[in-house]
Amino acid sequence: MLFHVHSASGVPIYLQIENQVRHAVAAGALRQDDVLPSVRKLAVELRVNPNTVARAFQNLERDGVIRTVPGGGCYVNRQSPGLLRSEKMRRLRPLATQLAVEALQLRLSREETLRLLEQSFNELGDGHE
Repeated sequence: MLFHVHSASGVPIYLQIENQVRHAVAAGALRQDDVLPSVRKLAVELRVNPNTVARAFQNLERDGVIRTVPGGGCYVNRQSPGLLRSEKMRRLRPLATQLAVEALQLRLSREETLRLLEQSFNELGDGHE
């Protein structure tokens, strides 16, 4: 799995790593029990502080996306953590707001933005077709 970060993007690097792992899991590029690179190895590859990668992995583990085996590495957890609907909505709300703000700044209509979101679901094979 190839991860990459853009230091000039304005998005914290640990969030970029988290988002890439989440996207890879959602897209099926990473499946249950797949091993992730070690914190040190990924930090060297990305040329970032190991604490940055560790923070991303800790957040992913807290959210149930990955699990850490002491001395054995980090692995992708089951695909859908059992979260309450309210917690799922709470986690997605900032992303929805960010998408809406970006769309407004780019002067995209609501319909264009919703169509773009629908295309993303279709590309990921959301299973609700």
